[in-house]
Amino acid sequence: MQLRLIGFLALLGAGWALTGVLSKPVVEAGHGIFGIILWQMAIGATILTGVSRIRGKSVPLTRNHLPLYLFVALGGTIFPNAASYLSLDHLPAGVMAIIIAAVPMFAFPMALLLKSENFATKRLFGLLAGLIGVAILVGPQSALPEGAWFWIAIALIAPALYGIEGNVVAKWGTGGLDPVQVLAGASLVGLPIAGVMAVLTGGWIDPFSDFDGTKGLIVLNSVIHAFVYSGYVWLVRRAGASFAAQVSYLVTGFGVIWAMLLLGERYSGSVWLALAVMFLGLFLVQPRTTGAAEQEA
Repeated sequence: MQLRLIGFLALLGAGWALTGVLSKPVVEAGHGIFGIILWQMAIGATILTGVSRIRGKSVPLTRNHLPLYLFVALGGTIFPNAASYLSLDHLPAGVMAIIIAAVPMFAFPMALLLKSENFATKRLFGLLAGLIGVAILVGPQSALPEGAWFWIAIALIAPALYGIEGNVVAKWGTGGLDPVQVLAGASLVGLPIAGVMAVLTGGWIDPFSDFDGTKGLIVLNSVIHAFVYSGYVWLVRRAGASFAAQVSYLVTGFGVIWAMLLLGERYSGSVWLALAVMFLGLFLVQPRTTGAAEQEA
């Protein structure tokens, strides 16, 4: 079972990384970020609600479940994606992939606050290594665009929210719903929020006019996101927040590779050093070897 979980983790990492890289040309084409998020949620809600129906399950929109849907919609999609898309217009996709490696750096302190993890000196050094990796990225030697430090700070909002979300889901559960139901419900609840934001910010995207390659990428990304994100929620419940957070290793590695292969990005030595330091931090802050993950092995 442990090998299956690791294999599934790798699949999630490759898919998640691909959505990040494919978002780069979409953002650069000038599409509004909340318009992108709106159609991502609309397509996700359609696919995942249909999957639930096929499996003979409903997506209950009850008073008990709405807070969960709202939390996942805001903390797992709207806010982190908005931060990522804003930053992606100013930073290389590969650098964004390195930043997502900070998820466990945020997940571990949150786990300590919730008393679901125990303190360990090694993991503290992992957090410090993560901070050093970010410091290297924002340094002038990284050869990133001017003002990159600001956009890196904005980009860090996404892994922070993912770390918080993973811990909350792991500790309080999903109210008896499976991951597909949770994400379907979150997409339905998030739709009007994203729609209002798209209109207010002028980011509305008309899918029926001038359909081009970038709009096709929005559809493709939305489909991938629906399955990858529901898989992530499943993995959190199956193996624990800390184990699932290790997807950051793979998102980062695959993200850099995808960006080089698909976008032709190349990086300075300092960026590679930052990547190495972030991986060291991930290694040191890795989850406990006992607990949920071991029980499911």
